[in-house]
Amino acid sequence: MHHHQLTCIIIRRAGMMLLVATFLAASTIHASPPTPSPNSYTLALHKALMFFNAQRSGKLSDHNHVLWRGDSCLTDGKPSTAGSPTSDLVGGYYDAGNSIKFNFPASFAMTMLSWSVIEYNAKYEAAEELTHIKDVIKWGTDYFLKTFNNSADTIDRIVSQVGLGNTDGGKDTTPNDINCWMRPEDIDYTRPVTECHACSDLAAEMAASLAAASIVFKDNRTYSKKLVHGAKALFKFSRDSRGHYSSGSSDAALFYNSTSYWDEYVWASTWLYYATGNSSYLQLATTPALAKHATFSQAPNQYWPNHGVLSWDNKLVGAQVLLTRLRLFLNPGYPYETTLRRFHNETNTIMCSYLPAFTIFNRTRGGLIQLNRGHLRRPRPLEYVVNAAFLATVYSDYLEAADSTKPAGLHCGPNFFSVDVLRDFAKTQIDYILGRNPQKMSYVVGFGNHFPKQVHHRGASIPKKKIKYSCKGGWKWRGSLKPNPYTIVGAMVAGPDKHDGFHDVRANYNYTEPTLVGNAGLVAALVALSGDRTTDGIDKNTMFSAIPPMFPTPPPPPPSASKA
Repeated sequence: MHHHQLTCIIIRRAGMMLLVATFLAASTIHASPPTPSPNSYTLALHKALMFFNAQRSGKLSDHNHVLWRGDSCLTDGKPSTAGSPTSDLVGGYYDAGNSIKFNFPASFAMTMLSWSVIEYNAKYEAAEELTHIKDVIKWGTDYFLKTFNNSADTIDRIVSQVGLGNTDGGKDTTPNDINCWMRPEDIDYTRPVTECHACSDLAAEMAASLAAASIVFKDNRTYSKKLVHGAKALFKFSRDSRGHYSSGSSDAALFYNSTSYWDEYVWASTWLYYATGNSSYLQLATTPALAKHATFSQAPNQYWPNHGVLSWDNKLVGAQVLLTRLRLFLNPGYPYETTLRRFHNETNTIMCSYLPAFTIFNRTRGGLIQLNRGHLRRPRPLEYVVNAAFLATVYSDYLEAADSTKPAGLHCGPNFFSVDVLRDFAKTQIDYILGRNPQKMSYVVGFGNHFPKQVHHRGASIPKKKIKYSCKGGWKWRGSLKPNPYTIVGAMVAGPDKHDGFHDVRANYNYTEPTLVGNAGLVAALVALSGDRTTDGIDKNTMFSAIPPMFPTPPPPPPSASKA
């Protein structure tokens, strides 16, 4: 980036921050919180977790609880090519309504689920979902460990995806996971394996996923150590072989085009610090130059559109919240304080930007915040909304846990907002998704009485009979105007448009397709809001279990000569 471009960006950012401050100074609280519904959140949590069972690839157990799913894609990875990490790529999760296994969004989804377990272990246990959520995470991490040489300290490649979409605009008629409409159990075409040799963003996100999961499974020492070892190897690879994973794959660029890898560096090094206690990772995460790269790479032309929006493409705000946790509870001081203070201030500003008193982000008439205006996968708003709801709730829990002497909250300009206002924001957004919206429709399938019936999903839309539909033969089910023969319980669809409108049409994936990342954020937000916050807050200590004491107690003085 040229010097004059960077100067313009800084000026624009300063101007925008001044504008934010003006909004904050002029704003007042508009409190109209919805009635808390923790029981509804717990019920929705049970259902949202079931979506991951419906997305499983590979050999399914008898306890998968999705009766219309079965074993699928049992030859993934075979035959292996020369130099491939493995010939066994069976398992993992299908990304969305298709049958492609994308490591990039899937690993972000597992990271988010692990984060929620670390913070809200007691809530999962109270909901009797702790075993289930850990099984969901392990199904993902077991698969990730197959996609690189996890026994080595240094690796030179990763499998980035299995399966293929039509990247040429539909000209290629070779059967693949997009131009075929088939149940995954019936797939009989070749599923190519895509490898990358320079993919810093993917490798770092996978490192974050394994590192976060290692904390979840810390009581299983052997598995936890295996995850940490893999995370270290992946992160080393991400630092040694610089490149974007989507630059070498037109398929990845079409579906999940990564903007940069700087945010993944901050995110992954933060998780590796929490997983290992090795201060070199914290030093990297708090390096001012790295923070600057991560900030400007997400919004090179304008500061706000992507800033503060946690997504599969932008993890910076997630890392900032995680590192603010460190400052609030452990306060490590020098030499980390400068960046930690900056991240803390930016986290507060982002939380303020979510509040309805301000107009940083537009809202629909029904009250849904519009966070994804800087992304190409529009409208699809809900996967961004649930992440913001989780961040607002977990941050409010941080503030409350860190400040027991006075009402907890944050300052937005001259005004003080209690943590209740942050929680109210999260509740209004999740309540909208669960049915409190102009359509009076739940966007979580199977929750409530009115929810989408034509979900864009191959497996749920084709009857499980003795008839095996061919690649093109199954398209009649995609075009059918009848409800899906199977209810894909817990799937959060892409969501409404900016006018609160929704078209329950299977062919329109921008309204009706669910994704792994969307449901991961939903699960995290639901568990954070569920239960009784006065008795079931965050787990302050597990996140820091690998970190040695910041300020070790000095040894006692030697006994004096007179007492000897």
